[in-house]
Amino acid sequence: MSKLRLGVNIDHVATVRNARGGNTPDPTRAAILAQDAGADGITAHLREDRRHIGDADIESLMDALTVPLNFEMAATDEMQKIALRHKPHAVCIVPEKREERTTEGGLEVAREENQLAHFIAPLRDAGCRVSIFIAADQRQIEAAHRIGAQVIELHTGAYCDAHAEGDFEKRDVELEKMRAMSTFAYDLGLEVHAGHGLTYDCVKPVAAFPEVMELNIGHFLIGESIFRGLAPAMAEMRRLMDEARAHQVQQSQ
Repeated sequence: MSKLRLGVNIDHVATVRNARGGNTPDPTRAAILAQDAGADGITAHLREDRRHIGDADIESLMDALTVPLNFEMAATDEMQKIALRHKPHAVCIVPEKREERTTEGGLEVAREENQLAHFIAPLRDAGCRVSIFIAADQRQIEAAHRIGAQVIELHTGAYCDAHAEGDFEKRDVELEKMRAMSTFAYDLGLEVHAGHGLTYDCVKPVAAFPEVMELNIGHFLIGESIFRGLAPAMAEMRRLMDEARAHQVQQSQ
């Protein structure tokens, strides 16, 4: 079982910057701090409305980072052109609605299969690894595989929300769905990532899935960094992830 990677999403550093205007806090500085603290990758979502990360941030991140950039984007012509210009290590196709506060669910792949297949082909040809942000749903995973995605990222939001609300029956149902679909996707040959809403309190059960190669965590780590600092906040998350992984290895032996 390989070591679980930690990707750090720095979108909400830009949220704080944009709340007042100006240049601080700088998302690229946060990304470099995360990189130096051991992040395996950096995630940034360039939304159509530019509510947090902006075009100049993507330019800056591409210039500054030595770890991979995971460029989250909607499946639009504008975003495809930006991705093809920068050619980041990975692009993650996500659903996007202007009125939502944060990404509310996984991408509807099965219904838009033909369109998405044509959309991601140039990105793959340019050398980008294509990931699809997706619900733990067999039909959607099969469609992601058929269109040529190399990676799926399972949306962990429903599980995390149920945990936070104390609805442990729903939490356990959601966790089991993700466990089963992690195995299903892995058996299809897809690399499996997971993320959205993960905290210290709920990360370990997901980190224990042997098929999951990477967790992408942002809002919680940026919030926790206000109190701990970014490097210590990341170190605690890494500790919990590694602890869950080590426990899973022991159980499998």
